[in-house]
Amino acid sequence: MGSAVQLIGLLGVSSPPLAQSHCSCSGGAKKQVCSLRAPRQQSRRRLRVAHAVEMGAPGSAGAPEEEVEEPSVDFAFVSPRLLPDGTPDVHYRTARGGQKLRDIMLEGYIDLYGPYDKFLLNCSGGGVCGTCIVEVVEGKEMLSPKTEKEKEMLKRKPKTWRLACQATVGNADSTGQMVIQQLPEWKIHEWDKQK
Repeated sequence: MGSAVQLIGLLGVSSPPLAQSHCSCSGGAKKQVCSLRAPRQQSRRRLRVAHAVEMGAPGSAGAPEEEVEEPSVDFAFVSPRLLPDGTPDVHYRTARGGQKLRDIMLEGYIDLYGPYDKFLLNCSGGGVCGTCIVEVVEGKEMLSPKTEKEKEMLKRKPKTWRLACQATVGNADSTGQMVIQQLPEWKIHEWDKQK
Protein backbone atom coordinates (compact mmCIF):
# COMPACT_ATOMS: atom_id res chain seq x y z
CA MET A 1 0.00 0.00 0.00
CA GLY A 2 1.26 3.43 -0.88
CA SER A 3 1.77 5.84 1.94
CA ALA A 4 1.39 9.60 1.63
CA VAL A 5 4.29 11.91 2.44
CA GLN A 6 3.76 15.34 3.95
CA LEU A 7 6.35 18.11 3.77
CA ILE A 8 6.63 19.77 7.18
CA GLY A 9 8.20 23.22 7.43
CA LEU A 10 8.91 25.93 4.94
CA LEU A 11 12.08 27.56 3.83
CA GLY A 12 11.85 30.96 5.51
CA VAL A 13 14.28 33.79 6.02
CA SER A 14 13.87 36.36 8.71
CA SER A 15 16.12 39.36 8.67
CA PRO A 16 17.01 41.15 11.89
CA PRO A 17 16.33 44.82 12.49
CA LEU A 18 19.29 47.14 12.03
CA ALA A 19 21.26 47.68 15.19
CA GLN A 20 22.41 51.03 16.54
CA SER A 21 26.08 52.00 16.59
CA HIS A 22 28.14 52.48 19.71
CA CYS A 23 30.28 55.55 19.11
CA SER A 24 32.28 57.96 21.13
CA CYS A 25 33.79 61.02 19.47
CA SER A 26 36.15 63.71 20.62
CA GLY A 27 37.47 66.39 18.40
CA GLY A 28 39.88 69.14 17.76
CA ALA A 29 39.62 71.99 15.32
CA LYS A 30 40.24 69.98 12.15
CA LYS A 31 39.74 66.27 12.76
CA GLN A 32 37.38 64.19 14.84
CA VAL A 33 38.57 61.03 16.62
CA CYS A 34 35.98 58.26 16.62
CA SER A 35 35.81 54.84 18.15
CA LEU A 36 33.15 52.63 16.59
CA ARG A 37 32.34 49.10 17.57
CA ALA A 38 30.10 47.13 15.28
CA PRO A 39 27.24 45.83 17.43
CA ARG A 40 26.60 42.12 17.47
CA GLN A 41 23.25 41.40 15.96
CA GLN A 42 20.90 39.63 18.31
CA SER A 43 19.48 37.37 15.66
CA ARG A 44 20.80 36.34 12.28
CA ARG A 45 19.08 35.08 9.22
CA ARG A 46 17.76 31.63 9.88
CA LEU A 47 16.63 28.88 7.57
CA ARG A 48 14.01 26.41 8.56
CA VAL A 49 14.87 22.97 7.31
CA ALA A 50 12.00 21.01 5.83
CA HIS A 51 11.57 17.35 6.72
CA ALA A 52 9.57 14.77 4.82
CA VAL A 53 7.64 12.48 7.13
CA GLU A 54 5.31 9.60 6.41
CA MET A 55 1.63 10.37 7.06
CA GLY A 56 0.00 8.18 9.65
CA ALA A 57 3.31 6.95 11.03
CA PRO A 58 3.79 7.18 14.78
CA GLY A 59 5.30 10.50 15.78
CA SER A 60 4.54 12.16 12.42
CA ALA A 61 2.25 14.77 13.96
CA GLY A 62 4.09 17.80 15.24
CA ALA A 63 7.57 16.79 14.12
CA PRO A 64 10.02 19.44 15.31
CA GLU A 65 11.53 21.85 12.81
CA GLU A 66 15.26 22.47 12.94
CA GLU A 67 16.60 25.98 12.50
CA VAL A 68 19.96 26.29 10.79
CA GLU A 69 21.81 29.60 10.75
CA GLU A 70 22.54 30.82 7.24
CA PRO A 71 26.20 31.88 6.91
CA SER A 72 26.51 35.65 6.45
CA VAL A 73 28.85 38.54 7.14
CA ASP A 74 27.65 41.69 8.92
CA PHE A 75 29.04 45.00 7.67
CA ALA A 76 29.14 48.50 9.15
CA PHE A 77 29.95 50.96 6.35
CA VAL A 78 31.13 54.31 7.70
CA SER A 79 30.72 57.46 5.63
CA PRO A 80 33.72 59.82 5.38
CA ARG A 81 31.72 62.67 6.93
CA LEU A 82 30.21 62.92 10.39
CA LEU A 83 26.53 63.60 11.03
CA PRO A 84 25.59 67.10 12.31
CA ASP A 85 25.64 65.84 15.91
CA GLY A 86 29.29 64.70 15.50
CA THR A 87 28.66 60.96 15.29
CA PRO A 88 29.70 58.76 12.34
CA ASP A 89 27.16 58.09 9.60
CA VAL A 90 27.04 54.28 9.67
CA HIS A 91 25.05 52.00 7.36
CA TYR A 92 24.57 48.33 8.30
CA ARG A 93 24.30 45.57 5.74
CA THR A 94 24.45 41.77 5.75
CA ALA A 95 25.73 39.77 2.79
CA ARG A 96 26.88 36.31 1.87
CA GLY A 97 30.64 35.72 1.77
CA GLY A 98 32.55 34.72 -1.35
CA GLN A 99 31.81 38.00 -3.16
CA LYS A 100 33.95 40.99 -4.04
CA LEU A 101 33.59 43.82 -1.52
CA ARG A 102 32.76 46.15 -4.44
CA ASP A 103 29.73 44.04 -5.39
CA ILE A 104 28.49 43.91 -1.79
CA MET A 105 28.72 47.70 -1.51
CA LEU A 106 27.02 48.40 -4.83
CA GLU A 107 24.21 45.90 -4.16
CA GLY A 108 23.70 47.48 -0.71
CA TYR A 109 23.54 51.02 -2.18
CA ILE A 110 26.70 52.08 -0.33
CA ASP A 111 28.64 55.02 -1.83
CA LEU A 112 31.80 53.50 -3.26
CA TYR A 113 33.17 55.95 -5.79
CA GLY A 114 32.23 59.40 -4.48
CA PRO A 115 32.71 61.89 -7.35
CA TYR A 116 34.06 59.14 -9.62
CA ASP A 117 30.65 57.49 -9.89
CA LYS A 118 30.31 58.32 -13.60
CA PHE A 119 30.85 55.53 -16.13
CA LEU A 120 34.10 56.88 -17.61
CA LEU A 121 35.66 58.00 -14.31
CA ASN A 122 36.26 54.52 -12.83
CA CYS A 123 37.42 51.21 -14.26
CA SER A 124 34.25 49.30 -13.20
CA GLY A 125 36.14 46.72 -11.15
CA GLY A 126 39.28 46.27 -13.23
CA GLY A 127 41.63 47.27 -10.39
CA VAL A 128 43.50 49.93 -12.37
CA CYS A 129 41.93 53.27 -11.36
CA GLY A 130 42.10 53.17 -7.53
CA THR A 131 38.76 54.96 -7.04
CA CYS A 132 37.23 52.17 -4.93
CA ILE A 133 39.71 52.46 -2.05
CA VAL A 134 38.28 51.58 1.36
CA GLU A 135 39.85 51.30 4.81
CA VAL A 136 39.25 48.08 6.71
CA VAL A 137 38.83 49.20 10.33
CA GLU A 138 37.82 45.79 11.70
CA GLY A 139 37.68 42.33 10.14
CA LYS A 140 40.68 42.44 7.80
CA GLU A 141 41.21 38.71 8.41
CA MET A 142 37.96 38.10 6.48
CA LEU A 143 39.43 39.46 3.22
CA SER A 144 41.50 37.65 0.63
CA PRO A 145 45.23 38.50 0.43
CA LYS A 146 46.17 41.58 -1.61
CA THR A 147 46.41 40.99 -5.35
CA GLU A 148 49.37 42.21 -7.41
CA LYS A 149 47.19 45.06 -8.73
CA GLU A 150 46.41 46.12 -5.15
CA LYS A 151 50.04 45.93 -4.08
CA GLU A 152 51.06 48.18 -6.98
CA MET A 153 48.18 50.65 -6.60
CA LEU A 154 48.42 50.90 -2.79
CA LYS A 155 52.19 50.72 -2.24
CA ARG A 156 52.30 54.22 -0.67
CA LYS A 157 49.01 53.89 1.23
CA PRO A 158 48.33 52.57 4.76
CA LYS A 159 48.24 48.77 5.10
CA THR A 160 44.58 48.89 6.13
CA TRP A 161 43.52 50.32 2.75
CA ARG A 162 42.17 47.92 0.12
CA LEU A 163 40.67 48.11 -3.36
CA ALA A 164 37.06 46.98 -2.99
CA CYS A 165 37.06 45.56 -6.53
CA GLN A 166 39.97 43.22 -5.74
CA ALA A 167 39.15 42.11 -2.17
CA THR A 168 37.01 39.00 -1.78
CA VAL A 169 35.12 38.62 1.51
CA GLY A 170 35.70 35.09 2.83
CA ASN A 171 33.81 32.27 1.16
CA ALA A 172 30.17 31.18 0.98
CA ASP A 173 30.35 29.64 4.48
CA SER A 174 32.00 32.63 6.18
CA THR A 175 30.46 34.41 9.15
CA GLY A 176 31.75 37.46 10.97
CA GLN A 177 31.68 41.23 11.21
CA MET A 178 33.52 43.96 9.35
CA VAL A 179 33.78 47.73 9.72
CA ILE A 180 34.60 49.44 6.43
CA GLN A 181 35.48 53.14 6.07
CA GLN A 182 34.20 54.51 2.78
CA LEU A 183 36.43 56.95 0.85
CA PRO A 184 39.18 57.03 3.52
CA GLU A 185 41.15 59.70 1.68
CA TRP A 186 38.35 62.21 2.40
CA LYS A 187 37.35 61.28 5.93
CA ILE A 188 37.30 64.10 8.48
CA HIS A 189 37.83 61.85 11.49
CA GLU A 190 40.56 59.49 12.65
CA TRP A 191 39.97 56.04 14.11
CA ASP A 192 40.87 55.50 17.73
CA LYS A 193 42.82 52.24 17.63
CA GLN A 194 42.03 51.40 21.30
CA LYS A 195 39.51 48.66 21.94
